[in-house]
Amino acid sequence: MGVRGLHGFVASSCPHVCTVVNFKELAERHRSQHPGGTPAVVVDAMCCLRYWYTPESWVCGGQWREYYSSLREFVSAFTAVGIKLIFFFDGMVEQSKRGEWVKRRLKNNREIAKIFHHIKSHREQPGRNMFFIPSGLAVFTRFALKALGQETLCSLQEADYEVASYGFQNNCLGILGEDTDYLIYDTCPYFSISELSLDSLDTVMLCREKLSQSLGLRLADLPLLACLLGNDVVPEGMFESFRYKCLTSYASVRESCDRKGNVILAVADHISKVLRLHQGEKKLEEMLPLGPNKALFYKGVASYLLPGQKSPWFIQTPKDVVTLDKQVLSMSSDPESKQEVPMCMDPESRQKLPVGTDPECNLEAAVCANTEVKQEDPVNMGLEAKHQVTVVSDPEILKVARAQHVRAESYLVYGVMSSGEVECSSSLEDATDQALPSQAFVYRPVRQRVYSLLLGGGGGGTPSLRQLWLSQEPGIQAQRLDTLLACFDLSSSREELQAVERPFQALCCLLVYLFVQVDTLCLEDLHAFIAQALCLQGKPAVELADLQLDHIDPRAVQLATLLVRGLTTLVLVNGACGSPWEMADFMPWHLFDGKLFHQKYLQSEKGYTAEVLVEQNRSHVTRFHTLKSVVCKACGKENRPIVSRRHWRPHHAGSRQYEPDQWRRY
Repeated sequence: MGVRGLHGFVASSCPHVCTVVNFKELAERHRSQHPGGTPAVVVDAMCCLRYWYTPESWVCGGQWREYYSSLREFVSAFTAVGIKLIFFFDGMVEQSKRGEWVKRRLKNNREIAKIFHHIKSHREQPGRNMFFIPSGLAVFTRFALKALGQETLCSLQEADYEVASYGFQNNCLGILGEDTDYLIYDTCPYFSISELSLDSLDTVMLCREKLSQSLGLRLADLPLLACLLGNDVVPEGMFESFRYKCLTSYASVRESCDRKGNVILAVADHISKVLRLHQGEKKLEEMLPLGPNKALFYKGVASYLLPGQKSPWFIQTPKDVVTLDKQVLSMSSDPESKQEVPMCMDPESRQKLPVGTDPECNLEAAVCANTEVKQEDPVNMGLEAKHQVTVVSDPEILKVARAQHVRAESYLVYGVMSSGEVECSSSLEDATDQALPSQAFVYRPVRQRVYSLLLGGGGGGTPSLRQLWLSQEPGIQAQRLDTLLACFDLSSSREELQAVERPFQALCCLLVYLFVQVDTLCLEDLHAFIAQALCLQGKPAVELADLQLDHIDPRAVQLATLLVRGLTTLVLVNGACGSPWEMADFMPWHLFDGKLFHQKYLQSEKGYTAEVLVEQNRSHVTRFHTLKSVVCKACGKENRPIVSRRHWRPHHAGSRQYEPDQWRRY
């Protein structure tokens, strides 16, 4: 989110900060100034997701083949003018920003409730003004970009810091993103993704030098301004009274500015005319009402300092700043942070158990609002300290996990091993529908088995990570697959699943798990899942984009979410088990299309035959019955017969109703 109010202020009160530039021209200028060098742009991928996702349909689970095509076009546009792109993804949420992360998730859940209200009222997708990015978009974008040959990295801390550092240290052409924090960092130029025209490669450059001049500040003052206004580290409410005092004493209020704009001008004026008089003589806590939040404020200012940079506002040595990071940080000054976060906390203990059991790990705290957070020690560690404290003691294994994380080759594995944390963003799920469980609860047993594998140390029959990750012995690949299936509690179905051709093994694995876990799924649902996967093969993105739906069904929206979240869970499990399957086998552009699934779901609900569902394709009909047989047989071993909804609908008035706790089987 960046600095509170700064984006609107720049747009309305400092338009000269924004300049239209052309990437092709910038690249040519860079090459003339640096002969032999390749112009490079660092991309904050998390900022760009909603701009990359151009397909019209977004509520049905994602138009993944269309999305992959749009990413390819994006990359090609820059490659054509000789610009190298380096993509950064968020890999960790720093504890100082955890409160903000939770508030965003809760806000997302309120938006999701509005989306489902619209679907139920109008039987159609809401307008783009209610756009919500499809589940798994960030995870699968990493692998899509890697498949397109792009350098893709995952951060070890907040991505914006690593993006700014990379651009600063590698003399990059600039940063492409949408975060006002990039106006604060003293790094390479900042370009707006929202203003980018891919056809012309024109965009807007936001100049921090012009911004600081307009405010009467120096570049080194901008981090202080950002923290006094409020950002992702320092809550906006912490200095509300201070900003009000600045505004009341500010003599140059502009009528052309709104209140927020004048607040920014007033705080900047106070920095330049009052605080600077004592710079270097007094500590910040002697000039500002920091109170018990001193350490948090210092941490906020220091978070903008890139390697080798210093702040003229710090009297203490860098060692003292690190010490401040280890102090207890209070966020109680932010009135919004006091709101209760509804949690279902489990007193889970970490045990060394076989993968096939149901281990309970204390890092797993399932939040009712479809978020997962961990109860933290009251001490918020600094970045330097945080990454020294790890849950796994084997340094070689941790080094491998870290390298895979940085190269964006795994998902969640390093977070579990290094800090015992798992994050699960909000999904398109109807909180009022008791007939279908939350995806967080559905896949929770799988995650817990993965925790046992990653943290258990190889005790109690669990294979060691050294075996799974590093061994080259004959038969190790079979052991990796056995471990993956054990995580899904599907060891008894190994033979049937192995007989399935790629890429449908992964799909069948997920479907068996889903149908065993969720007994409100019926035969019509299975038909829709299988038919869409088969029909997707060979369909170009253009044909999928032209597909029209009669209406939108809220249950189908949730089923799509369950499947896509299952695919992200497969990424986690496959990485933890040493990659027995190729990652490409469960990338959604090979297995799932939102609109196509929705079409098959509506057709299946009407009782269409298998032949019609697979569009009269004979080879698809044969595969359809084969895959259906595999899933039904595997579910039968778990005493889970899959029957038509028509067989139980008269007894259940349309859907089965359960108390929420019914889904917390483990």
